[in-house]
Amino acid sequence: MSTIAQDLDDLAEDFDLLGDWEEQLQYVLELGRALPDLPEAERTEANKVRGCASQVWVVAERDPDGRLIFRADSDAQIPRGLIAVLLRLYSGRTPEEIRATDPQVAVQRLKLESMLTSQRANGLAAMVERIRREAAA
Repeated sequence: MSTIAQDLDDLAEDFDLLGDWEEQLQYVLELGRALPDLPEAERTEANKVRGCASQVWVVAERDPDGRLIFRADSDAQIPRGLIAVLLRLYSGRTPEEIRATDPQVAVQRLKLESMLTSQRANGLAAMVERIRREAAA
């Protein structure tokens, strides 16, 4: 299994090949479109990410090896794409791996802030915080 760093390298390479931020944003949107929808039963207050202007839900489960498996959804395209990026990096990892990774490194490496308004950047930070909180639980 690849590490978070390896998956970040792969994502960064994809982003670099795309060039400008508009093409990178389109890629983020494509990743979001590829996410399976969460069932309505999981779109609950308990699964909602606080701090996002849009509705974002994150569900975390542990597999038999103790790895966290994340599923997520959003009612808006850009947040859905951003959570898809985070799931690609963090889903299937041990809580230790998640806690040992500085999420700001990924945000900076992928230059995500260049495609985000300050409100969306706050939402992204809230999504990351939710994932890290699940890893700390």
